Amino acid sequence: MAENSSRRLEGKVAIITGGASGIGASTASLFHEHGAWVVIADIQDEPGRALAVKLGRRASYAHCDVSVEDDVRDLVDATVAEHGRLDIMYNNAGVLDRPFGGILDTSLADLDRVLRVNLYGAFHGAKHAARAMVPRRQGCILFTGSNCTAIAGVATHTYTASKHAVVGLARGLAAELGEHGIRVNCVSPYAVSRTGMSGLGKMSEAELEKLDDGMKVLGNLKGRVLKPESVARAALYLASDEADYVSGLNMVVDGGYSVVNPSMMMALAASRSNGKI
Repeated sequence: MAENSSRRLEGKVAIITGGASGIGASTASLFHEHGAWVVIADIQDEPGRALAVKLGRRASYAHCDVSVEDDVRDLVDATVAEHGRLDIMYNNAGVLDRPFGGILDTSLADLDRVLRVNLYGAFHGAKHAARAMVPRRQGCILFTGSNCTAIAGVATHTYTASKHAVVGLARGLAAELGEHGIRVNCVSPYAVSRTGMSGLGKMSEAELEKLDDGMKVLGNLKGRVLKPESVARAALYLASDEADYVSGLNMVVDGGYSVVNPSMMMALAASRSNGKI
């Protein structure tokens, strides 16, 4: 089905955490385009409110620190009070401790910070979404994972541990909540340069373009770079009725990076260029 041929989330109510920028903002815009009532939840108040105003009717912003359970509980309660239900909970908020680093220079504070947002935040979101969804015996809970759950050595240990835990949480919830007709899935992307994720720091447009060029070289699908919009389209599918029997899935959106080892072909190409074969 062509993306714009129908409104695939018509009338559904969706919360998107980390919705003010990057993957979250792209998903909020796409869900809204497809007919959903969208609640953008974030700690970035200015861009969050600006996005809600830009989207207009059927969009609102709520300040929410996902590491604080009371914030998430209040977010879900307010959404249900306003709309009468919650159909989609997309636990997307996340942080990086830093782009690179080894175990010897990683502190407990680094681990604690990442887990509080990436894992605790996801747990809080799923718990309170389930509280709203179980009585209605329907709903969809999504998480943003990472392709570091499918291949090693592409992220810091703290970030990798947090995302493996999120995928494990999703699978466990799929088993528990399936009894209530609730679907639970993950979207796990390759590096997305323009996520706005805390940990990357402020980057200029030139720096972002340079990072994009690097991702094109490193990625398996040559000449392409993974944009937030591509991850949003994967989330749209999983949130829609087109995926009505899909649950417990970790959908890796990485252009095949995690299933391809290019070392042999690179070695053969180098040998050919050197005249050795």
